[in-house]
Amino acid sequence: MSETQNTTKRQRTLIGKVVSNKMDKSVVVRVERRVKHPVYGKIVVRSAKYMAHDETNQYNEGDTVEIAEGRPISRNKAWTVTRLIEAVRVV
Repeated sequence: MSETQNTTKRQRTLIGKVVSNKMDKSVVVRVERRVKHPVYGKIVVRSAKYMAHDETNQYNEGDTVEIAEGRPISRNKAWTVTRLIEAVRVV
């Protein structure tokens, strides 16, 4: 492989909301996406939950965060929280 080739692989990132932070160094993030129904054409919201690594336990339920895919950290955890987009507002 020559040095002139750029072999950097883009890291997959998703944006979602923290739904659980009860574990140590882990959070569960729900990512929603909008899809058009194949028959009726209506826009439907689909969601998926990802377990992500939170090294400092700084994210709370309701925070909007960005997660990035990485190597497997545990059986269910292969994502890492990269940044806080919006903190939950405390009333």
